Amino acid sequence: MNAHSRRTFLRASGVAVGLPLLNAMQPTAFAADTAPRRRMVAINVGLGLHIPNIVPKRAGRDYDLPPYLKVIEEFRDEFTFISGASHPGVGGGHFSGKSFLTAAKHPNSAGFKNSISLDQLAAEQLGAETRFSSLSLTISSPGLSWSRSGVEVPAESHPSRVFQRLFLDGKPNEKARQIQRLRDGQSVLDVVKEQARRMERRLGGRDRDKIDQYFSAVREAEKRLVKAQAWERRPKPKVDVEPPRDQLDRTRMLQRITLMYDMMHLAIETDSTRFITFYDTGMNAVPYIPGVDTDYHMLSHHGKDPAKIAQLTIVEIEIMKAFAGFLKKLSGSDEDGSSLLDNTMVLFGSNLGNASSHDTKNMPIILAGGGFDHGQHLAFDQQNNYALPKLYVSMLQRLGLEMDTFASCTGTMDGLKML
Repeated sequence: MNAHSRRTFLRASGVAVGLPLLNAMQPTAFAADTAPRRRMVAINVGLGLHIPNIVPKRAGRDYDLPPYLKVIEEFRDEFTFISGASHPGVGGGHFSGKSFLTAAKHPNSAGFKNSISLDQLAAEQLGAETRFSSLSLTISSPGLSWSRSGVEVPAESHPSRVFQRLFLDGKPNEKARQIQRLRDGQSVLDVVKEQARRMERRLGGRDRDKIDQYFSAVREAEKRLVKAQAWERRPKPKVDVEPPRDQLDRTRMLQRITLMYDMMHLAIETDSTRFITFYDTGMNAVPYIPGVDTDYHMLSHHGKDPAKIAQLTIVEIEIMKAFAGFLKKLSGSDEDGSSLLDNTMVLFGSNLGNASSHDTKNMPIILAGGGFDHGQHLAFDQQNNYALPKLYVSMLQRLGLEMDTFASCTGTMDGLKML
């Protein structure tokens, strides 16, 4: 094996550890217990949001609320609406959902390989501070979260299973098996470290620097394993809430969305995780909503038909009401003198700017809470869109991470200031 190849692997007990990937995984120090609990939630409405109903006509702070934003009017000073922004090089219509949190280009191409999503990048650095590093949720497959190697993180679509995972302790023998698996992971790392030390003697100066970085990454992995063992030994939080009953009728989409929002709020309130993604994928069926008699997906492809737009508006108003309920729960939950919304960035929007034509430009984006100076409409060029990954850089920095690049873009979002 060529120890100087970019594809060099150290092997132990059937586990392969790739050096190039580990070079890029250098975490910052874990947040201290006294640091503010900064959180991030990302929500994508996969069938879009009708642009004339959500984009204000004026920029700045003194703008009139269009119909969808009127639904969340009570939080006007706690969110920023962003228009004229999109991910550079991301097309592909519905395929662009894969890139909503990664900004990976050309998601509809045959050789597409995704990159790490915003939430997983944050969880990689800070996720060990909670029992669960992240939660990936969906109404139906797929999810929004992607690993560093571009593999989709499995998403959960059943609120009952989310509740069980968050709050119901396993049997003693199940917990013992999990602790043993974690110990086995530490043993593998011990063998890999020894192999790396033997390799180090044969390397030159620059490659020794890479091995030093590798050792740093392994040490951080060891810390995560130790913390994971500690979490396994601690009882899960108790909540005065009945376990949810899954809504199996997919036409009752609003009930299904609301149930998942309830689980998201509980996960944040109990500090079980600080990074959540939720994909509202929509459906090819008539939703159980008064005044609607047409397939939701078909409504999203309205072709400017007034009758279809009228029904689509009914559906999307209800989606906004469910989102408003989630914001209200966060806003109404106290945390050390502030609210959960104050400490939680909530990204809400769609990978489609014009779902009717599968256009991925001009994505409608709301950023609520999380300690930014909100109450404004940041209106960028509708023809020459602003790079949305700059918003993601701003969000990463708000978490306290020293990063200035996401995907292909460098720098934070113009006009968005932290408090």
